[in-house]
Amino acid sequence: MTDQSVVYVINGPNLNMLGIREPDIYGSATLDDIAAALEDKAKELNIDIDMRQSNHEGHLVDWIQEAYANGAKAIILNAGALTHSSMALYDAIRGVETPVIEVHISNPIAREDFRSESWVGKAAKGTISGFGAHSYELALDAVSKF
Repeated sequence: MTDQSVVYVINGPNLNMLGIREPDIYGSATLDDIAAALEDKAKELNIDIDMRQSNHEGHLVDWIQEAYANGAKAIILNAGALTHSSMALYDAIRGVETPVIEVHISNPIAREDFRSESWVGKAAKGTISGFGAHSYELALDAVSKF
């Protein structure tokens, strides 16, 4: 089954805590707020989104593979802290032809030193970071050009 109109939006650990966790870094928008804004943007672009979140690395790997198997147009991935440590996500992204856009609400490179390396970014088509919750909409706009 292929569905080139669907973009998977995959969110990793702790992103379910947006709006509560460190609002000085991540802002006050919740993941539900981001989903609602993305749904509006997706309608403008005639794209469907499939938004998911898990605190478990294996779920993210499974969803990347599922997006590929289903012929998704692209994947927008905010892997949270797994960005900096997960070779499993690196391998999953490299193992599929579905384009992946890495997204971050903050600018990881401007933060702690350990955040300056991104395994996800090394495998992704591109990265959008530092624009708050709007980073997701920028990624969706980029995906619409594929």
